[in-house]
Amino acid sequence: MAQFARREAIAAFLKGHIDGWTETPSADDLFHMLNALSRWRSNMLARTYVAREGAKILQGPFAGMAYVDHPIEGALMPRLLGAYESELHPHFEAICPQVDCVIDVGCAEGYYAVGLAHRWPNLTVYAHDILESAQVACAELAARNGVSARVVVGGEMQPEDFQAYAGRRTLVLVDAEGAEVDILQPDRAPALAYMDIIVETHDGLRTGALETVRSRFAATHDIVRVEQQPKDLQIPWWLQELSHLDQLLAVWEWRYSPTPWLVMRPKSAA
Repeated sequence: MAQFARREAIAAFLKGHIDGWTETPSADDLFHMLNALSRWRSNMLARTYVAREGAKILQGPFAGMAYVDHPIEGALMPRLLGAYESELHPHFEAICPQVDCVIDVGCAEGYYAVGLAHRWPNLTVYAHDILESAQVACAELAARNGVSARVVVGGEMQPEDFQAYAGRRTLVLVDAEGAEVDILQPDRAPALAYMDIIVETHDGLRTGALETVRSRFAATHDIVRVEQQPKDLQIPWWLQELSHLDQLLAVWEWRYSPTPWLVMRPKSAA
């Protein structure tokens, strides 16, 4: 769906739909319009944040990191606030001091690749994305934050490529919109049995993705399923003065359906 940065764009989108109605719209039609309006408002809040605070992350493990004003995809505002996927923060805090490298598959503009390198100087991050625009943006963000020497950007990650990291203390981070099923194949990369893995699953895009991944690693890893939770964070004073709806939209991550994470730690590490 378009980002709807301008009022004219969202107005034209809504008018086009309304003018096409010949009967009372369905609940799905109305939800589609609500989603579009919510994204427009979320983007407006993000532009306000950048104008007031600058494009830097407010809090959380990546606090102070220079960021972008236009992400490759997804919601910008919760990233700027440091609220994005905050359910994973305790897992990063537990794992990252124990590893020396991260393989980030689906790095986009580098929120995690650069953020993890920024937070933990012990890490080298190997960031991969199939989009050339994402690779360029990730490299630029690493340079802006002074971590280019520890963020190595590459293209598509094949299942067998994990073998190159055998013997290293490695965290694998995967957000690949359903392709996690194709990427994480321990029969083709036995080294995965000894790596920490955090994967976002997308049953809405790939039926059975979560259970497929879970079953592949059940014998070698202790697995925790992590669900999205309500946010508890400090917000800027100007956001406190806006409506409750704006405060909710500020931390909304634009998910159409649940995308639970699997945090998988090797049993050999216990």
